[in-house]
Amino acid sequence: MALLTILTWPDPRLKTVAAPVRQFDARLATLAADMAQTMYAAPGIGLAATQVNVHERLVVIDTSEQKNDLRILVNPEIIWKSEAKFIYEEGCLSVPEIYDEVERAAQIKVRAQDLKGEFYTFDAEGLLAVCVQHELDHLLGKVFVEYLSPLKQSRIKTKLKKKIARGDLQTVR
Repeated sequence: MALLTILTWPDPRLKTVAAPVRQFDARLATLAADMAQTMYAAPGIGLAATQVNVHERLVVIDTSEQKNDLRILVNPEIIWKSEAKFIYEEGCLSVPEIYDEVERAAQIKVRAQDLKGEFYTFDAEGLLAVCVQHELDHLLGKVFVEYLSPLKQSRIKTKLKKKIARGDLQTVR
């Protein structure tokens, strides 16, 4: 396993829409393992392949306190969203040290494939629902700061560019 480099917003590669995974092989399993290791090391609770410059529909998530409930979602899609909304303060490994509130569906139903290509579904609410929606946005080329006002986005972009220039960011490389 290897630690992967996490792209930092506003890197234009984060805007790339991920392609569906078509081959369920050892390469995919290794990528998922490397992504999980990178997510845990960052530390984070979710990581989309887009964030490590691999533009395939693959996400790893672990919202458990003990970090022992890894979920690997291949070709995930939300097949149902509740009308009820939930506001949660989100952060992102691609936007380090920045947190802000985002409104999302309170409950969702997800359909995905496992590393062997078998389909499964699960229901999510609370933090897991937020995390899944956040990571699936990455697969569509969207970062959570895009839900914020243009003024906030501009301030965040300036702050991150300064941190990058000074070498102050603590992202996994």
